[in-house]
Amino acid sequence: MVTGCGMVTPLGLGVAANTDGFRTGQTAFRPVTIFDVSRQRVRIAGEVTLPAHLPVGLSAPRRTRLLDRAGRMLLWAAHEATQQSRWKQASVASFVVGTTGGGMSLGETYFRTALHEPQTRRQQPTRTIGYQAHRQATMVAQTCDVHGPVTVIANACASGANAVGHAWELVRSGRAERVLAAGYDAISQLIFAGFDSLQALSPTCCRPFDAQRDGLALGEGAAALTLELLEAAQQRGATILAELVGYGAATDIHHLTQPHPNGDAAVATMAEACRQAGLEPCDIDYVNAHGTGTPLNDSAEAAAITRWAGAAGARLPVSSTKAGTGHLLGAAGAVEAVVCVLALRGQWLPPMPATRTPDPACGFPLVTQPAAAQLTHVMTNSFGFGGANATLIFRRWS
Repeated sequence: MVTGCGMVTPLGLGVAANTDGFRTGQTAFRPVTIFDVSRQRVRIAGEVTLPAHLPVGLSAPRRTRLLDRAGRMLLWAAHEATQQSRWKQASVASFVVGTTGGGMSLGETYFRTALHEPQTRRQQPTRTIGYQAHRQATMVAQTCDVHGPVTVIANACASGANAVGHAWELVRSGRAERVLAAGYDAISQLIFAGFDSLQALSPTCCRPFDAQRDGLALGEGAAALTLELLEAAQQRGATILAELVGYGAATDIHHLTQPHPNGDAAVATMAEACRQAGLEPCDIDYVNAHGTGTPLNDSAEAAAITRWAGAAGARLPVSSTKAGTGHLLGAAGAVEAVVCVLALRGQWLPPMPATRTPDPACGFPLVTQPAAAQLTHVMTNSFGFGGANATLIFRRWS
């Protein structure tokens, strides 16, 4: 059961600030300010406005000063989720976190300092330690008073969804009574320049599944969900936000960066998630697609959804919330999982208004305008470099 959610995206800080943005299809792209992009082909991204202070209710222990920008976003999301779930202080819980870059900004600072000021040793050891993703995750867990095993999953852009899915497996198998699952990433100069050099970034606007799409937009953020057994949640009177009922993961080992053109592994993850949930494609009311806006990803995913859904695809609404926030990399799967929970509770479909001309490969309707809907089961896909694929299914709780 999902009993708490926390979120930080370019649309805002916290679930409340994000809900209206996703519901109405707002966009949050602006010129990059946190590093120099003057030499880049593309110069905008979904940049988070992150306050310097800590969340209300947290003290300022010395360890939080070691958190980089990505780690602070993770802290905000994790704190909001644990506060909403009303876990008691010093909770014994596992923490599973997905990321691709981790503390990349600390690594960049270390490199620049070593290159330009080789005699300087000040703060270099701290950067070396803080750069490690497990250190960031451990500091966030301790600051949020969550004590238990910490697991870091780095599986490209499926990392956040894998983290949520692994957390669900821990709970349903009885290996953990409660788990805090999260995904986080911040844009860094190395990652931004890398995607730009691949010419994967859109020089115009991100428009997933549009016939004229020309690339993705990068963003940053974090999201966290608290998962626990129904009995434990009911015992302390927790509000149940949704139920996670299915998880599938597969790797297509087709290409380092390109998805399999037929979406074979994507079909496998959607089918496996449905199998675990005891559902058929006709039972799914909405799909939150990976939908990066790149020509190859969207065509492969469109083929996969069409194959998996079959006849049910003709009435299955699909959209990608990356149209508003950009691709959040390791945070994407966790953020989109929270979006699905919000959509189930609010009974709405998140639109992508920039998509004007649907790709003919889409054998399903695209959500391009805000809309109310009757949702019981929703699915979210996360696909990453190296053929990493993951699918989650949530059920409305009533």
